[in-house]
Amino acid sequence: MNKANLLNILAQVQSGALTPADASDRLATFPYEDIGFAKIDHHRFLRTGLPEVIYAQGKSAEQTAEIFARMAATGVDVLATRASESAFAAVQLATPSAIFHSQARAITLRQSSTVESKGHIAILTAGTSDLPAAEEAAVTAELFNTHVTRLYDVGVAGLHRLLSVRDQLATADVVIVCAGMEGALPSVVGGLVGVPVIAVPTSVGYGASFDGATALLGMLNSCSPNVTVVNIDNGFGAAYTATMIARASHP
Repeated sequence: MNKANLLNILAQVQSGALTPADASDRLATFPYEDIGFAKIDHHRFLRTGLPEVIYAQGKSAEQTAEIFARMAATGVDVLATRASESAFAAVQLATPSAIFHSQARAITLRQSSTVESKGHIAILTAGTSDLPAAEEAAVTAELFNTHVTRLYDVGVAGLHRLLSVRDQLATADVVIVCAGMEGALPSVVGGLVGVPVIAVPTSVGYGASFDGATALLGMLNSCSPNVTVVNIDNGFGAAYTATMIARASHP
């Protein structure tokens, strides 16, 4: 359920095209729909401007497909993160228009009409190995109608690569930086831009990187005051927050 759907139902009641009883049936899932193994928060879009998102990891393919279909039935854009190919196969049976983004491990369904993008997010990676987190962020932001610029493989081991994209960085309302190893890139980027930088530590690196813990601690100790940090490999969380910041910049 989004604001346009709700206003349409109310307008139909006002005009007499829909009875109050029928409207009540359509709104029966407010504030959530209980399907036994999940309580789907259809009301979230009206509260936050963004719909609930399905975290598919740990759910069965059938559970993911059922939640996805129930959300799709309300007319919102739907996103499932950390999804497997088997989960997508189940989703596609019930929702044929769904799309699988293999690198991002995400399933999307766009149902909203095309609207002008609100805000601009630049997404950087230190290396190609950081692409899964970066693409999770990019797919999320794009589904939420935010303009995304991808600037990949610009890590500090070759600083000239980052400096060559400064013009593109300068136009962003918020920057997401995905990096593993020692996690140095967000601090460097923070010193080059005058906007918030959201750092995503990735589980990339040799033994002492400790599956991203080293990058996480390095980013938390950044000397650039405009750098904030999300959890390891959490491209989705970075994009969700970045989208809200970008929208606030373009009310």
